[in-house]
Amino acid sequence: MLRESPFHNRVAAANQTSLWSHWSGHLVVDKYQSSEKFEYVSIRNAVAMFDSSPLYKYRIVGPDAERFLGGVLARDIRTCRPGEAQYTIWCDDRGYVNEDGVVFRHGPGEFLLTAAEPNLAYFQDLVGGLAVEVTEVTYDYATLAVQGPRSRAVLGELAPEINSLGYFEHTAAKIRGVPVTISRTGFTGDLGFEIFAASDEASVIWDAVAEAGAPHGIVPFGQTALLIARIEAGLLLINVDFEASRLAENDEHRSTPLELGLGWMLKGIDDDSRPFIGRRAIRRERADGTSRWKMTGLMVDPFDYDRKFTAAGMVPPKDHTPVSGDMMVYDDDGQRVGYATSFVYSPVLQRHIALARIRPDLATTGTRAFLEFTINHRYEQVAAEVTHTPFFAPERKTSMP
Repeated sequence: MLRESPFHNRVAAANQTSLWSHWSGHLVVDKYQSSEKFEYVSIRNAVAMFDSSPLYKYRIVGPDAERFLGGVLARDIRTCRPGEAQYTIWCDDRGYVNEDGVVFRHGPGEFLLTAAEPNLAYFQDLVGGLAVEVTEVTYDYATLAVQGPRSRAVLGELAPEINSLGYFEHTAAKIRGVPVTISRTGFTGDLGFEIFAASDEASVIWDAVAEAGAPHGIVPFGQTALLIARIEAGLLLINVDFEASRLAENDEHRSTPLELGLGWMLKGIDDDSRPFIGRRAIRRERADGTSRWKMTGLMVDPFDYDRKFTAAGMVPPKDHTPVSGDMMVYDDDGQRVGYATSFVYSPVLQRHIALARIRPDLATTGTRAFLEFTINHRYEQVAAEVTHTPFFAPERKTSMP
């Protein structure tokens, strides 16, 4: 049975297109109005809000909570203080990524972990004899993401506490008398916040944000606009840019943190005081140089792109709808050297961009490559250039007022 999020009455009333899809067993809006670009522009130039309630949420508490998470999560939870959050991953014994999520630390032995897929039984099976309890609280919380350069101005009117929040910090507050937790996080790669409130108070929160945001042009945005923004931000999406190792059919569908470009979160991996799951395999991969791919960005050559389509008698498409699925990448000799997992025409960059897995020796910024398109039912290779990610990273995302 499909669930309705705590905000469903509000999102259904705002959904002018009646376009819906499924996310974690919930009905979610693809786009609220005919142009997803209008919603996207609100994210990048004003403020917009997104119902992220379907994310799975796990409460992890107890005297051994830090020790437990330190042994499961690849990123060192000991460096996360109360009032802070971390983007993190968890791996299997062979060093392949199971999933990613954000962990919020509320106290010495109290954490909240979000994830895109169900993980309750997985985490509970790892508890063993530790003094820690893992419970699912997914349906207890309504979660509303408020994103864009005007998001601080909007939420600052409702909860002044957010004005002092640093990037990936969170605080308790009240909105119209409703207790909430507000974090400076999001999936758009822009300045933004997420509000966690009791599910039965969802309508109060939605209405308060909509009212405070009205002078700033706030609109709700759907899945399509979110996916455009997250590709520009170089943010990985499970079941698109990588698959959960525990559900993958074989190793071709599995990825290591190093292959996904997540090596930056492995600081302290050589510290023997925290032997997290997959640590030995990842260290061995790093020492032996056995990574098969490196996740990087691709920027399509606009002149070659236009030339190839024009020569085929077609208007070069510049569709903002994100594309997922393997698009092959080749070198100058026509040899396959990787594949793109996410592709979109970026409105802010006015360029076609992709997230791609490239052979490590060719994944240096500036390297020439060719991305495969289907033109007039034939495979055509269009020039592209390897580039770093994120493609778009405004200073406002991490700066203080």
